[in-house]
Amino acid sequence: MGGKAKAQKHTAAEINKKAFEATVNRGGGSAGIKDRQGGKAGHAKYKCNICGQAAPDPKSAEAHWDSKHTKMGNFDISLWTDVHAEVGGVTTAGVAVRGGLPDKQRGIHKAPLKAAAH
Repeated sequence: MGGKAKAQKHTAAEINKKAFEATVNRGGGSAGIKDRQGGKAGHAKYKCNICGQAAPDPKSAEAHWDSKHTKMGNFDISLWTDVHAEVGGVTTAGVAVRGGLPDKQRGIHKAPLKAAAH
């Protein structure tokens, strides 16, 4: 037999959906599309100076070098192009990620702090 219990205000599915939507990068119009494509540089950070193959990190770059360019000498990451540095560092901004917005745009309005009286 059921007892008197508080009515459930939010279901687990509702809470999980809110948490998911706060962190997923979806929407945002044309700016959102460009952002999800990696901005000007794309998602891969390094570019092979021989063939132009993109690599996300030095370990992947070295694996590419070892499989494709071993006859050209030892691997040296300094010879590879850092594409992100060329376009000014960070390439994506998470335009459509709601959790990444400033508090005011997410609907969180903080009361201004009052200066302490001396």
